[in-house]
Order: sequence, then C-alpha cells, then structure tokens
Amino acid sequence: MSQLKEFRTIMNSMKFVWEKDKKASIVMLIGVNGSAYRLPGTKMMMAEDAEMIGTISGGCLEGDIYGHAEKALQTGIPTIINYDLSDNEIWGLGIGCKGSLEILILPAKKEDPFWKSTDKLLNDEEEFSFIIEIQTGVKAIVTKYGDIIGDSDYLPSMVYESARKSLKSQKRAEIVTLDGRKFVVDAIRPSQKLIVAGAGKDAIPVVELAAKAGFSVTVLDPRSDFNKERYFPEAHHFVEIPENINPVNVKNAWWVIMNHLQSRDEEALHLALKSNPKYIGVLGPVSRTQEMLLNIGADLTIGEDIFSPVGLDIGAETMEEVAISIVSELMAVRSNREGKSLKGKLKIHA
Repeated sequence: MSQLKEFRTIMNSMKFVWEKDKKASIVMLIGVNGSAYRLPGTKMMMAEDAEMIGTISGGCLEGDIYGHAEKALQTGIPTIINYDLSDNEIWGLGIGCKGSLEILILPAKKEDPFWKSTDKLLNDEEEFSFIIEIQTGVKAIVTKYGDIIGDSDYLPSMVYESARKSLKSQKRAEIVTLDGRKFVVDAIRPSQKLIVAGAGKDAIPVVELAAKAGFSVTVLDPRSDFNKERYFPEAHHFVEIPENINPVNVKNAWWVIMNHLQSRDEEALHLALKSNPKYIGVLGPVSRTQEMLLNIGADLTIGEDIFSPVGLDIGAETMEEVAISIVSELMAVRSNREGKSLKGKLKIHA
C-alpha cells in the first residue's frame, strides 16, 4: 500500500520535467528482504540532468540508482536493479540497513495516455491499484469500481483479482507471479483526513508535522484572521463554527481538538462524534474533557473512545514539542502501534 499523496508528488514532478522537454522515470522499490529504509511500493522520480524527487534509501543508493536510470531513460526500457546492502566489501558505506532490495526503473513518456489517466485519479483522490509487469513495463490500473485503465489486454485475470483485493487489505506493494511473468501490485490510497479544531499558534506546528506525516489536514476555526493560508499553507480551511458544518462533509476523519475555548471545543467535539470519527484527541487535562463530555451529553470513556490528554508521554513542553507528541500519537494509532521505544526491536516495520 502506498500513499496517494506521495504518488501525486511524483506525478507532478514528472509533469514539470516533461514541460521542460526532458525525459522522466518512476523509480519504485518492489522487493525487500531483511531490513530496509522504506517499504515496497516506495516511489521516486528521476529525470535527465540528475533531477530527483523523493527517496528510496534515505540517500545511500540514489546516486548509483541514477546511473542506471540514465541508461533506462535513453533506451526507454524498464530496468531492474538488485542491491545486497549486507555486502560491505562492495559498498564500503557502512549502510545501517542490511537487507536486499529490488528496484524497478520505469521510463515514463509524456505522450502515453496512461499517465494522464493516472494524474486524474490522483488529483481526484480516488483509490486504485497500480500494476506493472516487471519484465516488460506493461502498466494497468484497477479502480475501486473494478474498471481497468491501461494495457488491459495483457492483464491476466488472476492479477486483476489480486489488484481488487489489494484495495481492501494490502499493507505494502506485492509481487504476483504467474507462468513466469511477474507483476507489481500496489494499492494507492488517499491520505487519512485530519481535522484540527483550533487555529491558535500552537496548531501551526501540529498542522505542519501532520501534513509531513502524510495526513490531509483541514483547520476548523471561524476566525478568518487566524484560519488562513498564511499560517497554514499545507491545509484546507473551514472558516465556520462547528454547528454550521454538515457531519457528512467531515465523516471518517481524525480529530485533534485544541481551541483553548471550552465552548468551541465542545462544539467541535459534538460535531466529531456525529461524523463517525476514526480518532479524537483533545488537548488539555482529563478533568476538562470529562466536563465537556458531560456538557454535550456524551457517554464515552476517556482512554478508549477519547484520547485525552492528546499526545504521547515524551516530556513535551514547548509548542513544537507538544506538536511532536500529538503527531507521534496520530502515527502510532494509524499504524496500530503503541508508540514505544524501538530499543531492542529486531524488525522495525513488522
């Protein structure tokens, strides 16, 4: 599974390169054995003149990968590279990750209508399965409705069914092998929607970090002098009081409530509870949140239904530290983790 937001950044980068009449390619991590910096499905863009967007290895391998990408861009032929990062005699880099990686370089041509269809799905934030036949570069998309875009004549029915199932449960890109043919199947899903209720100064680092962590953030605050792009350039904006917002328009979202005005927090909490929330975190002490729940008539358990005080216990004090604490908890819950130290853990991504 890959984040739609990351793929859209790669797509926008390719369009920018194409506008300059340069060749571009998608570089995709398709296989990992052992420890690695990123998971299968990770993508980056490599173009002529060493233009790069994204990262596969955190900077360890990108220079070498680009040498292969240059050749693929000239020939237009997909290229597969394998790295064994445990072999220090070859690399001599002291790379921290000791796994083996399989990387696909896929030249992307501006005139290929497939990329225009892909771009539309990404901009519409529609989930889909992205499929590449590794040996040939044949590409297809299976939409959430089951429609096929791209080289449908070359897509075996078993791969099609695997792509449909991937949209429901896939956690990382997978390889499907059929009669000697190998296909990458990568479920592309939209970012989780996060509503930050409150546009105070302490919300600024929360929104910034949450956006960097892959959330699609909306700031909810009726104060137009505070809730605007100047302070929250990464966010969408609801410049409304909560009671004027239809719960349908914010359904299935994550919530961080931090207005510093109890009446406004109660309004936001009431709206969140009517919108089938995936997570609700409330800034401030437990006693305040209990009083708010009592005032709005909600019979919920703090610590189970409500995260209050919001954030992980990391000794945060400044606005920036509190933001790190809050977004760390969001990430932990999103990944179904407890937010503990990695100390002694043999497998980070397991």
